[in-house]
Amino acid sequence: MSSDIPACLMSMRTVLTGLTFPEQPRWHDGRLWFSDWGTRSVLAVDPAGESQVVLHGRSFPMCVDWLPDGRLLLVSGREGIVHCRAPDGALETYADLNRVSDRPPGNEMVVDGRGHVYVNGGGFDFAGGEEFAPGMIALIDGPDSARIVADDLAFPNGMLIAPDGATLIVGESYARRLSAFDIADDGSLVNRRIWADLGDGVPDGICMDAEGAVWYADVPNRRCVRVREGGEVLNEVQLEDGCFACMLGGDDGRTLFMLTAEWPGAERMAEMFGKQSGRVFKATAPAAHAGWP
Repeated sequence: MSSDIPACLMSMRTVLTGLTFPEQPRWHDGRLWFSDWGTRSVLAVDPAGESQVVLHGRSFPMCVDWLPDGRLLLVSGREGIVHCRAPDGALETYADLNRVSDRPPGNEMVVDGRGHVYVNGGGFDFAGGEEFAPGMIALIDGPDSARIVADDLAFPNGMLIAPDGATLIVGESYARRLSAFDIADDGSLVNRRIWADLGDGVPDGICMDAEGAVWYADVPNRRCVRVREGGEVLNEVQLEDGCFACMLGGDDGRTLFMLTAEWPGAERMAEMFGKQSGRVFKATAPAAHAGWP
């Protein structure tokens, strides 16, 4: 850990162990929800550390978020399908992203306060060893409706929407930066710009706090970093394994959850599915959660 970390971040605690590939956390209804990609499970953990498998997804990778009316959405990445969970628990098709992309388009997802659903895709089969190709962000603004609203992204990863609902920020892992877009009334993304150049930082999952700073998870550098617009590093938490995702939650929004696992490299990523090195940690953050997710 760096020497400028506030005392609140020094007391890191373990929430859960024995996971394969924990990713894409969300704080919802008093619990931390996240996907364990290796088992294709979505879990929810309460403040006491009791976990529950809420549902099983159909394909890797997976991400969950909620529409404003409370319906749960699930991305089945390799299928290119966004599912909606019905009252009986069945997963029904909400949108087919294969109509707008001929590459596996489902990776990260974020839903804003108006019900705009943004899903990104990397543009190439990262795990399969394909050569790099630029990725995109698709907008789903209703059932069976999808269109590309941003492209030429260098492996888009974590996404968030600022609390005013007017800005979307996405981590471009291969470009080592956070990029921002203005959100138009119809959900389109315009005025692309660099929000923060991260130097040697490689952003995966991201979240925003009430001071306008962004936390990003960094797998190769095994850390979780808080930056302000422009790239100034405010806080850094060093971890034993790769940090794949982070989320602010808890009763007051000031609990920082960090999801980690041993990272063998892209060419050996399948090895993670047979191990149980994944863990969830928590610490008290300097500022509370803001925005979506």
